[in-house]
Amino acid sequence: MDKILDFIKANKLIKQGEIIGVAVSGGRDSMALLHFLNENKAQLDCQIIAINIDHCIREHSAADSAFVMDYCKENNIKAYTFKVDAVKLSRDEKLSVEAGARKARYNTFEALIKKGLVDKIALAHHLYDQAETILLNLLRGCGLAGAKGMEPMRDNKYIRPMLQVAREEIMEYIDEYAIAYVDDETNEDTNYSRNYIRQVIMPTIRKKFKSVDKNLVNFANICAEDDKFINSQIDMGTIAKLGDVTRVPMYYFSYQPSVINRVLLKVLSAYASQDIESKHIALICDFANNGKNGDSIDLPFGIKVHKEYEYLTIAPLKTKVETVKQEFKKGKTYIEGFGTVRIVSSKVFNDIKPHQHVVDASKIPSNAVWRFRQDKDVFTPFGHESAKKLNDYLADKKIPQRLRGNIPVLAVDNTVYIVADIEISNELKVDDNTTNLYKINYEKDII
Repeated sequence: MDKILDFIKANKLIKQGEIIGVAVSGGRDSMALLHFLNENKAQLDCQIIAINIDHCIREHSAADSAFVMDYCKENNIKAYTFKVDAVKLSRDEKLSVEAGARKARYNTFEALIKKGLVDKIALAHHLYDQAETILLNLLRGCGLAGAKGMEPMRDNKYIRPMLQVAREEIMEYIDEYAIAYVDDETNEDTNYSRNYIRQVIMPTIRKKFKSVDKNLVNFANICAEDDKFINSQIDMGTIAKLGDVTRVPMYYFSYQPSVINRVLLKVLSAYASQDIESKHIALICDFANNGKNGDSIDLPFGIKVHKEYEYLTIAPLKTKVETVKQEFKKGKTYIEGFGTVRIVSSKVFNDIKPHQHVVDASKIPSNAVWRFRQDKDVFTPFGHESAKKLNDYLADKKIPQRLRGNIPVLAVDNTVYIVADIEISNELKVDDNTTNLYKINYEKDII
């Protein structure tokens, strides 16, 4: 286990004075890691805090959490314990129980880091976990990025100090220091993919190939170096990330598969931290090359991919907002799903600012209301004399289908006078007879 200190220093996993939260389930691996880091915290010049999460999946999970807290109290280790309903989260978000538990767990970790209670989270993954992860990723159809396995440190906040330690070494450490631990009964349930790899496949392979774990990890290290080089050749500069929406220029899909696959993998990783497989990348590439403009496809990560003119847009699934009609009035009006409209009176016409319209106040019908577009809406664009279908106008302006349903319009019946933050009707234009103006400012909270 002494190699852990060298591994931490070589990979710069812990900085001087950092607060390290150790994810502790009560199992042997996490208990060994907690004991080791706590014993060596002076040498590492860091603080150690135990983080226990009860996922409410197992019958004995509450007892295991109590065990961890008792151990920490006896050994004067500061500890936090949390309870999450992983089953409900999995059901609500249509995830596997494994994926739901992982998401609930990492949500807790992220909250602790964000609040400044810890600087990093130490995870107890070891050499065998790494080998199992690599094999599982290969069986799922991963590329080099998946084949390289887990990193010693991810996102500068999740560290794996035991990644080069074999399970036998951990057991020797447990025995040497008489460290108590509990067994997770779900580890024997081979309905879980990782348990099937751990309990069935790897033991069978080890009987024939004694060094399979080290060989898989060596293979992963080679993949990591190759992947690092290829990634260094990729330009992500023209990919636009605005809020929770990412736009990938269509010309990227003329690149070699090894390039566009990595671009998509990097983009998707911002929305889904796992379960990104080669079939999902292939689906997006096929859609980009063969889908029609305005079409979209759903992915299993709670995101939607849209083909929008010169871009492929990736965004979270959103429910269309149904907003009641709101009267046109001076002052501030908030329109859910769009943002805030601010209207002020003026008698001075000067340069129109970005995200602003200036209209003749006297030309706005008294019964005009803000609402979202309807199928039969017509609109006479500024500078034109004849009306056209609003949907045709939005298409001419290359407004993506994804956004059209959440753009408010000021209308009377099916006659549209303002398309918010886009255009005013020619019927509202300021002319030589205008004496009163409305300046309309838009503050959007969507992309």
